[in-house]
Amino acid sequence: MRNTLTSALVLGALAFTAGAVSATAAAPLHAAERPAVLPDTMQQRLLACASCHAKKDVNDAFFPRISGKPAGYLYNQLVNFREGRRQFPLMTYMVDYLPDAYLHEIAEHFASEHLPPLPARAADVAPAVLARGRQLAMQGDPAIKVPACIACHGDKLTGVAPSIPGLVGLPPDYLNAQFGAWRNKARRAREPDCMAVITGRLGMGDVAAVTAWLSTQQAAPDARPASAIARPLPIECGSAPD
Repeated sequence: MRNTLTSALVLGALAFTAGAVSATAAAPLHAAERPAVLPDTMQQRLLACASCHAKKDVNDAFFPRISGKPAGYLYNQLVNFREGRRQFPLMTYMVDYLPDAYLHEIAEHFASEHLPPLPARAADVAPAVLARGRQLAMQGDPAIKVPACIACHGDKLTGVAPSIPGLVGLPPDYLNAQFGAWRNKARRAREPDCMAVITGRLGMGDVAAVTAWLSTQQAAPDARPASAIARPLPIECGSAPD
């Protein structure tokens, strides 16, 4: 008898609790209790991207600021990650199933943003190293068949629309990592892959010199990619065809 009564009380309590939960779930929430409705904008959708690539006051050593870079370049890189020509698991995961049209929207969004440039880094290498880096960037080296950086990336090294990126403002660690990726074939682009060719012609000392010099260059507050550059380019480039 006692067990029967206990069972009845437990069942009754459960039924009451279930009814209370159902009533609570069915009751409309007050305005203050309702979850916020997030705006359906590209800025909101791309907060995950911006948290690494669009920091206003930070120049991360390995995650480049992409705001203001040419839209064609940004689109090409998203496609390269999606198709395995660039290797970084997080990026591949984020773009693996995105269609071309959406990648274009992402690229246009970041290309339209222009964060204030950060201060240039102080030189931490010998003057001779900086001099060599400046030579490679501004004049190139015909002896090793390396064109000047400005011949493709613009006379102010801010890139060229629609597909050539700027180089000023990028941290040396990031630049060195990209040269290493080209050398190790972990980063590729459409053939002919001009940067892979150039990387193969540069020694490690030259890579360190040009990346050190580039990191000391200050971009102007109103810096923008150039609208055009002399053609043909000094080296054939599948990502920016003539």
